[in-house]
Amino acid sequence: MLVIEGLQIIPKDLLEQYKTTVNEEALFTAFNQLEDAPLSTEEFSFYNSVASVYSSKIEGEAIELDSYIKHKRFHIEFQPDYTRKIDDLYIAYQFASENRPDKETFAEMHSLLARHIVSTNWLGKFRNQNMFVTTKDGRIEYVAASPFEVPSEMDKLYTDLEILLNTELTISETFFFASMIHLVFVKIHPWNDGNGRSGRLFEKWFLAQKLGNKAWFIQSEKYYYMQHATYYNNIRALGLEYPDLDYSKALSFLLMLPKSVTEKD
Repeated sequence: MLVIEGLQIIPKDLLEQYKTTVNEEALFTAFNQLEDAPLSTEEFSFYNSVASVYSSKIEGEAIELDSYIKHKRFHIEFQPDYTRKIDDLYIAYQFASENRPDKETFAEMHSLLARHIVSTNWLGKFRNQNMFVTTKDGRIEYVAASPFEVPSEMDKLYTDLEILLNTELTISETFFFASMIHLVFVKIHPWNDGNGRSGRLFEKWFLAQKLGNKAWFIQSEKYYYMQHATYYNNIRALGLEYPDLDYSKALSFLLMLPKSVTEKD
């Protein structure tokens, strides 16, 4: 049994159940079979494009992968508004692939991806107001951590991140904690906007730090988009308000990431 001392905010109660549910051998095999796409070059990453497009589509951006590849790989021009936010997210993925995640680099990552989402003075800065996640018809579906809690909750998450980066983990343990980082982050919801994009990138950033660059070839963002109703239902399942979140209900969400590797299109 894995023993990790000092985690402050990431719960690990579900880890053993998760490990009995996930087929470690199948995950290991599928992960090691991942390869970069022939379209990729030194200047262009196909899978960063996939991640940027589908993570943006989850947030409602009207962008298609084929069009974005034409724009990014073959320099075909589109209206700037069509590609601008996706370009920013692509740059953020590129930045993450070249840097270690910590408090400073994570803030810089948000400054890159949210350049055309939030005002300049809020790039990489925590919100100072209450945050309510609402449905399209205006109903409140989640009340995030209060702005007074956000700095301390994020410090706890950064502390846990550092502990996990320095702990030897199996591949299934790595996937478990990557998903937990994603989930805890989006529940804190520290930015004024760009939280979903940041959480999905954070998850993959951790995987790449632990498992190498092959992690960037995982199409998790596409999987979440194709299963977006399930994705949101699984996030929602923990509860309505931050102080009352029940992480014992997180297993369905946690299992989505390994499925994005082992389940074929």
